[in-house]
Amino acid sequence: MRTALLHGRELAYREAGDGEGKPTLLLIHGMAGSSVTWRELIPRLESHFHILAPDLPGHGQSSLEFDDYSLGAMASALRDLLVAKGVTRCTVVGQSLGGGVAMQFVYQYPEFCERIVLIGSGGLGREVNWILRMLAVPGAELLLSAAAAPWFIDAGNAVRRFLGDKGIRAEAMAESWAAYESLGRPGHRRTFFKTLRSVVDNRGQAVSATNRLHLAGRLPFQLIWGDRDPIIPVSHGHDTHEAIPGSRLAVVEGSGHYPHVEDPAAVERVITQFMAETEPGHIDHSTPGADAATEPRTAD
Repeated sequence: MRTALLHGRELAYREAGDGEGKPTLLLIHGMAGSSVTWRELIPRLESHFHILAPDLPGHGQSSLEFDDYSLGAMASALRDLLVAKGVTRCTVVGQSLGGGVAMQFVYQYPEFCERIVLIGSGGLGREVNWILRMLAVPGAELLLSAAAAPWFIDAGNAVRRFLGDKGIRAEAMAESWAAYESLGRPGHRRTFFKTLRSVVDNRGQAVSATNRLHLAGRLPFQLIWGDRDPIIPVSHGHDTHEAIPGSRLAVVEGSGHYPHVEDPAAVERVITQFMAETEPGHIDHSTPGADAATEPRTAD
């Protein structure tokens, strides 16, 4: 782990692979997660690519004192990290919330972007798991404060250790638990709610990138989805694939919301093949409708 000081706030990030002559992958994690989510994928990719995997503002080891947790603010933080690292072009890889951040990054800073990879991405449809809709309701903080009490977290960790000792592995459950466990810390819980309510309301996902897919479609575009995703349905992947001519869709059988953890070998194959078979794209900053200052529209 390393840190970059951005406007007085620390942004933590992981870096792997030699940056000299290698394409850069910018890996963006999901809500209540961190760069730890890429633990299975980074070792598989670092020999071929230069990798930057930040902890988004308010997540992981990054500062909890960022003022804004909107998609636009997170995209700006990622741009600042690339500038600090001297990276001028990259392939943007986003999972879940990170997919929404990735799309926003493309809109705001197209000159940095060569390709797009979205894994179980948010921002491509209204539907989302009912638990997230419930947590977006005002007052849910009180409920979660009780549910994420230290004694409950400790009990859950004891169960996980017991199952692990018995040789029982459940990668998706472990990933979800890690996110839940982070909410036991008051500072992370506060930033979680700020982040969640910037993209989800009681009806579902509150922002959509679907009206700008024609712009993102100017870049090589890869979608990856688990066929058993309980958080964001795989139908969003199929619909987006149909909406973007030339895009690619890989459905990872037997995987849920975290195919990069549940079946990292499959995700590695998809990404390396995608990188090998496509040339870096370019979005002209003067393209009509590619105004870098705007956010995705609010969903109807």
